[in-house]
Amino acid sequence: MLLKDQPLSEDIVGLLEGLSTTRAIRRYTPDPVPPEVLRDILFAATRAPSGSNRQPFRFLVLTEGERAQEARALIADCAQRLWAQKRKDDQYDKRSGADPDSPKSRMSRTMQTYVDEFSQAPCLILPCMLRYREPHVIEGASVYPAVQNLLLAARGLGYGGVITGFHLEVESQLKTLLNIPVDAFIACTVTLGKPQGKHGPVRRLPMSELVFSDNWGDAPRWAVDPPGTTHTRAGPPRAK
Repeated sequence: MLLKDQPLSEDIVGLLEGLSTTRAIRRYTPDPVPPEVLRDILFAATRAPSGSNRQPFRFLVLTEGERAQEARALIADCAQRLWAQKRKDDQYDKRSGADPDSPKSRMSRTMQTYVDEFSQAPCLILPCMLRYREPHVIEGASVYPAVQNLLLAARGLGYGGVITGFHLEVESQLKTLLNIPVDAFIACTVTLGKPQGKHGPVRRLPMSELVFSDNWGDAPRWAVDPPGTTHTRAGPPRAK
């Protein structure tokens, strides 16, 4: 059956479950992402809203081609350098990071593996936006909802990905290599593949710290997390 005659695949999770379980996936099996899966994921991405419905988002999908491999290598080298600097600056190997079982240490290992294997991710996607005016503070509203659609669709089909900004130092080289127009900006990079691990409930701050009613800081009584919700201690220090 030709892809144009093939309906969308059936989701393996419901919408609300997908929203609450779409984790950042940084470890992938070596399996390629099939064309029919890419079709469904990118279709969902292109259904996203945008300002005045201009649909300025574009997606450059890099899999196995020669240019794709060169682009992957460019970003991978940048990723390794940026992570090495962040690991040093944020002292990931000191204090709690010296404990191999601490969240900080586990994150450090995950990130190190991720950047080391960046160029081997089954699929790399460059979401771009064609600028139709000077850079504006809210222009991301016309591209990042599409990126979230992409990640949610991947979750719904048993795949996963993560947003990164590792391309920033090599954006000009990428534009030259991949013939990206001058008036486009690369909003982020997304690695995509079949998870080695699994998705699961994401850990965030309690609703009562994030949702207010009438007055800043006053949580409504209904801002209560569902049973079984787990919370994170990550992020900047919170007001007491």
